[in-house]
Amino acid sequence: MLNKTGAAVSAAALCVAGAAQAGAPQLIAIGTIDAHIEDRSSATAASLENAIAGNRLGGLGSGLAYAGGTTFLALPDRGPNANPYNALVDDTVSYIPRFHTMDLRLSPSDPGSALPFTLTPTMLDTTLLSSATPLVYGTGAGLGYQADGVAPLGSGAPALNDVNHRYYFSGRSDNFDPAQPSTSPNNARLDPEGIRVSNNGQFVYVSDEYGPYVYQFNRVTGERLRAFTLPANLAITNLSPQKDVEISGNTVGRVTNKGMEGLAITPSGNLLVGAMQANLEQDKKSSLRIVTIDTRTGATREYAYKLTKGSGISEIVAVNEHQFLVDERDGSGLADTPLLTDTASAAKVKKLFLIDLDGATDISNVAGGDLSNYAVAKTEFLDVVTELTAAGVDPRYIPSKIEGVAFGPDVTIDGVSKHTLYVANDNDFLAEVADPTKAPGDPTRGMVPNPNKVYVFAFTDADLSGYLPQPVREMTGLPGCGLPRGQ
Repeated sequence: MLNKTGAAVSAAALCVAGAAQAGAPQLIAIGTIDAHIEDRSSATAASLENAIAGNRLGGLGSGLAYAGGTTFLALPDRGPNANPYNALVDDTVSYIPRFHTMDLRLSPSDPGSALPFTLTPTMLDTTLLSSATPLVYGTGAGLGYQADGVAPLGSGAPALNDVNHRYYFSGRSDNFDPAQPSTSPNNARLDPEGIRVSNNGQFVYVSDEYGPYVYQFNRVTGERLRAFTLPANLAITNLSPQKDVEISGNTVGRVTNKGMEGLAITPSGNLLVGAMQANLEQDKKSSLRIVTIDTRTGATREYAYKLTKGSGISEIVAVNEHQFLVDERDGSGLADTPLLTDTASAAKVKKLFLIDLDGATDISNVAGGDLSNYAVAKTEFLDVVTELTAAGVDPRYIPSKIEGVAFGPDVTIDGVSKHTLYVANDNDFLAEVADPTKAPGDPTRGMVPNPNKVYVFAFTDADLSGYLPQPVREMTGLPGCGLPRGQ
C-alpha cells in the first residue's frame, strides 16, 4: 500500500484460503494502492472542471508495462470523469494523461501467511504526456458550465500549457478538429489504455480509445516523438464530444469509448500489437480486430478475434514473437455499480486467452461484417475470477475493470524458478463505492474503499510453453530509476 506521501508502507498479502489448481498459474501476492492520495505531479493539483483535483491518483491499471528489475509503468486513462457534472462533454475534464513509474517489489511473506509473497508498491514518479507541436483544443463554447454551475466550461486546454509552454494532451472529449478524421494526430484528446516500453528503456508506446492512436513518447520527458499511421478503417469522420452522438453518426470506424484498449510489444521490440476493445462499426458484434504495427517501417496488418463471453478486450501482452495473451472481461464486479442506490454485481468473466498470429489471415482488406471465419484460435490460460474466488476473495470485491497485464521478474517458490504475471485494475478514480455485500435500501449500507489492486500470479514453462521475456534495459542512477520528479 502507498501512504499519502507516496512512500512504501506494509502491504502484507491477504490472508486467504485455497490452493492453486495443478497446472494453472498460482496466485502468489496481492498489492493495494490507496485511492485517496495524489500522484507525484503537484503542478496539476488545481481543481478540474468537475472540482476534483487534477493530480488525484487513480485508474492505474488501465495499462501496465514491465520496465526491468522491479520497475513497472502504470497508466491511468483520461481522468476522473465518473463524477457527473456536464453531460455535453460526457463529464470529461482537462486532466493531463500521464504514466506513473512504480516499484512493485515482491518479498517473501512471514511464516504462516496464506500467500508466499508480499507485494509492496512504491510510486517513484509521474510523467505527463505532451506534444512539441500545437494541438487542437475545444473552446467550451455552447457546452454548458463547470461543476459550480456559474463559470462557463471554457477551453479544454490544460492550464499547465501556459506555465510550461508545452502542448499537453487532455481527457476532454471536445478537444478535436471536426474537419479531420478521429485519427488526426493534431487532436489534443487522448484516452490512454495501453502502454509498453521499448527494449532500450528510453521510449514508451501508448494506445488510446479516442483516435484510436498509437504514439511513441520520450520516457523521461513525456514528449511525443512519433504518431503511427493506423488503418483508415479504424477512424470515424463525424466527431462529437458526446459518446452517443458519435456512435449514431458513424457507420465505419471504432465505436466511441471502445477503441484500441490493449497494446503489446514483442520481445524483439520490433512489433506492436494493438487490440480493439469492441467490434468496429462496420463489423458484426463480437468480431474484433487486432492490429500489428512494425516499429521500424510503420507497416500494419489486421487480424480477427472472436469474443467468447466478455464484453470486450481490455489488454494484450506478448508471450513471444507470435503468441499473445488476450484479456477478455465483462463489466461486473466492484465499482461496476458505485452508488448506494445501485444493486451490486459479482465478477464473472475476467479471463486471459492464448492466441497465435502465426499463419493467421490478414483481414486488412476485409471491409466488414462477420469475421468469425478469420478469427484466430484461442485457448484459456487464466480465469482470474476462478483463481481469486478459490483464494477466498468474494467475487463482489473482484474489480470490474481488470485491464492491466504485464509479465514481471522471475521468483523462486519451493526451490523452483517461476515466471510472474502482474494483473491490475482501473478503479475509475473512485476512491469509494457502495458496499457490494449489502442491498440498496439497507440502512447499514455504506461506502467501501475502491483501491487499485495488483494481483501477481506465478507460472512455469509447462504452463505457458514458448514464453520469452522482453529484454528491457533498466534506467538507473537516480531516484525513480533515473527519471525526473513529477512535472
